Amino acid sequence: MTDPRKPIFWRDARMPHVELRKVADGREVCYALHTHRHWSMGAITAGESTFLYRNDQYHVREGALVLMNPEWPHACNPIDNQPWAYLMLYVDTGWLTRLRCEAGLLPTGDWQDLDTAVITDPGQYQGYCAVADCLLDPGRDLLEKQSRVAEYLLDLMQSLSEPPAQAIQRPSGTLAAVADHLDQHCTAEVSLDDLCAMSGYSPGHLVRAFRKAYGLTPHAYLINRRIQHGQNDLKRGASIAEAALNAGFADQAHFQRTFKRLVAATPNQYRQASVQQQENATAGK
Repeated sequence: MTDPRKPIFWRDARMPHVELRKVADGREVCYALHTHRHWSMGAITAGESTFLYRNDQYHVREGALVLMNPEWPHACNPIDNQPWAYLMLYVDTGWLTRLRCEAGLLPTGDWQDLDTAVITDPGQYQGYCAVADCLLDPGRDLLEKQSRVAEYLLDLMQSLSEPPAQAIQRPSGTLAAVADHLDQHCTAEVSLDDLCAMSGYSPGHLVRAFRKAYGLTPHAYLINRRIQHGQNDLKRGASIAEAALNAGFADQAHFQRTFKRLVAATPNQYRQASVQQQENATAGK
């Protein structure tokens, strides 16, 4: 019997641009500050929690939606260990950018961050939950799932574009070069001395400036990228040991501890969702 306290991950290879996560008891999972490459949106379905987002903190409760731009540090955790539950939808940034651009909501094909962090509109919340129910229902047709996601997100983007969201300036120059270096070498050993040499900053100045620009220290940024690398491997069905090694972790235990701290699920729980999806796809042929 499936443990209802364990997180549920929904994926479908035919809809690679979206992934859904359902957590029935948020007390079982706690997040450290982290980021995603994709755009994310969550719904608090029971209880209440604290939502940390860049430099802001929100007290959110059942009926609230939280929105997270790509690469913006965030964390959502229980208050005084009180019960709470949530749904999380992860949307490929490129796909969502095209959706917005084709609807005339973006002037170019470049991603533009959204200003809104929390939505409390009952209609938007109910619509989100209806989309989640549809995705989680194995009896629903692919066309219905695709249509529900596209329609809901298009309506949401249109509502958030009035008035147009202000463009958020991304770090550029030296700090962007440091971040790019960490992106390209996240699975290798990187030293602070190397980063200082390429940036011309002193160690203390670099750490402070990078954290101000990206919300994470260079080390936290690197670890976050390694976990994202591991997630991609686990989605493809790689073993936990293989994913840990490929992501640059010295041992599997360290990978597992860090993965749970940032993803709020064990690598095995995350991997099983992909394995189950592959088995279902094979069975349906």
